Amino acid sequence: MLSNVIMICTGMIGLAMLFCLWRLIKGPDITDRILALDTLYINSIALIILLGLYYGTALYFEGALLIAMLGFVSTSAVAKYLLRGDIIE
Repeated sequence: MLSNVIMICTGMIGLAMLFCLWRLIKGPDITDRILALDTLYINSIALIILLGLYYGTALYFEGALLIAMLGFVSTSAVAKYLLRGDIIE
């Protein structure tokens, strides 16, 4: 039962990732593209956590945490670059 629910959620998250990829490619503005990339990070984290639940191992959760930290740092760096034009002051 749980494996069926995980597969359904995986499909729904995959569909959400396709929509975010479409917004990343087709976005009318750079801020829309940055938000789509940030949402792709969040969806990939959810997908990895679902994979960890499906296989029953904690290694996937550590990978999801690593992607979350890198996603936050990269989004902050891109936002700072757009605001000031320079990342390192």
